[in-house]
Amino acid sequence: MKDSINIEQTQQTVQRISARQVQFVHLLEMTGPEVEDEVRRQLDDNPALEVSDSDDSAPEETDGQDIPGESVNDDPDDDPADRLPMGRAADDYVAPQIAADAPDLYDYLEMQLGELDLPEITRHIAKYIIGNLDTNGYLTRTLSAMADDISVSTGLDITYEQMHEAFEAVRSLEPPGICAVDLRDCLLMQLKRQQPLTLPLKVATEIVKDYFDLFSNKHYDRLQAHLGLKDPALLREAIDTILSLNPKPGSAIAPAQSSMRLGHITPDVAVEYTDDGRFTVSLVSRLPQLQIERSFTVDITEQRERDNKTAAAMQRQAQAFIKLKRDDAEAFIWALRQRSSTLLSVSEAIVKMQPDFFMTGEQSKLRPMILKDVASITGLDISVVSRATAGKYIATNTGTYPMKMFFNEAPGDDSDTSSHKLLHELQTIIDNEDKRHPLSDEALKDAMKAKGYDIARRTVTKYRERLGVPVGRLRKRL
Repeated sequence: MKDSINIEQTQQTVQRISARQVQFVHLLEMTGPEVEDEVRRQLDDNPALEVSDSDDSAPEETDGQDIPGESVNDDPDDDPADRLPMGRAADDYVAPQIAADAPDLYDYLEMQLGELDLPEITRHIAKYIIGNLDTNGYLTRTLSAMADDISVSTGLDITYEQMHEAFEAVRSLEPPGICAVDLRDCLLMQLKRQQPLTLPLKVATEIVKDYFDLFSNKHYDRLQAHLGLKDPALLREAIDTILSLNPKPGSAIAPAQSSMRLGHITPDVAVEYTDDGRFTVSLVSRLPQLQIERSFTVDITEQRERDNKTAAAMQRQAQAFIKLKRDDAEAFIWALRQRSSTLLSVSEAIVKMQPDFFMTGEQSKLRPMILKDVASITGLDISVVSRATAGKYIATNTGTYPMKMFFNEAPGDDSDTSSHKLLHELQTIIDNEDKRHPLSDEALKDAMKAKGYDIARRTVTKYRERLGVPVGRLRKRL
């Protein structure tokens, strides 16, 4: 059989995006502070980019749009003085204050350790143990593993007795429960510190020590039988004593630890609802107005040519450099303006679809809305809408909210009820249930149906889990 060569012609569609579009997408995914950092970096790196002399720290293209409830206002005579100024967030937004000199957990425990009369080797081991506590105050490693590490680093032969002495020394520190190995151990340590030893405290200690699984799963009837208690009030007091304990004792010490600085939310968009029933949508931005540096706007080819070949070669290199930096600067300015325009357009569409929420601040007023809805209003691709809303926040008269919060699906194609409304109603039912006989998911489904929300039990389960509410049995109280 002879070999043959066949030539086939095929046609395929390939989508290529330009470098400008790549940069635009990159900027769109950034939050406001990240964009500000990027602008500063570009100003430092690109000599063709500079801040405009007439810069007022506001975006060039717009300072906001007015939306009269149902549709975007197109009146060119609208008074811009009524618009929310750039750079202003909601009135209730206050950046949290961080105490720079607040001690962390390690410093707090080491300070107490210095007050104990311990042998030097025991003190050294105790400091090492403290360094292996997590932020909640739990010991994350075994004594034998830490002993091996200390032996390798110091060359000393660490005994079990020395490790145990240091271990108990750390467990004696404040707050009670520090250096526990698990939750049960943590609670038991706190109970043993309490005085006086009342009957409810004695029962609480016995529950945690011997019947912790029954307590964790809220099998109160079986718990009462195992304890041999005839008075349910005594069991209730014992359980209340356990519930009053701190399961994360380490978190009570300097919540703003030196290794974890508290951040604060910086809104990207501000929406103001005025007394005349209008919405003002504007970007919250302190970005400078950028322009091309003047010397980079002059084409070097217009300068006088020189006969010297070396100078001509240097001139070509300079021309290439100028063109490259000028193109980069123009692309960055374009991408920055596209980001602002896109973010403002998406925000206006959200406000247009969710006017009741922006008037009241009640999440139950949110209507079903998905990315496709905003895309159809703005004419943008769904992926662009998704990037524009990811990690962004909207400041309103009633608070600051993540943009993703406004997107929620309806439970069915024939329903105009949002998932936020269903979550609110489900939470209300659970809050008002008889805690001695909490409702099962099937009973919750029936209760929702009685309110006019006919949803499946699996949907109830999904929403209950989204609320962070455990199953009925684990919600039971005495």
